[in-house]
Amino acid sequence: MEIELHRNFIKQYSKLPIKIQEKFKERRNLFLIDPFHPLLNNHALLGKYDKCRSININSDMRVIFFIKSDGAVIFIAIGSHSELYI
Repeated sequence: MEIELHRNFIKQYSKLPIKIQEKFKERRNLFLIDPFHPLLNNHALLGKYDKCRSININSDMRVIFFIKSDGAVIFIAIGSHSELYI
């Protein structure tokens, strides 16, 4: 599976504490092995992020992504639940 990073994702990611960045890398690796692993809580979104999906990084941090028609995944946003869904 190919993962692309949207420029907004890169900007948000660069502002995160190292501890959260490391946790993201762990979850990204898990996502590459099994996108629907229970720890990720991979689920579809509605509204503003219709046609996107979300995975959990920890109890509050989320990654929003979109699956392209060729099967590649674009991570478009990373942040806390309240930052992303307001």
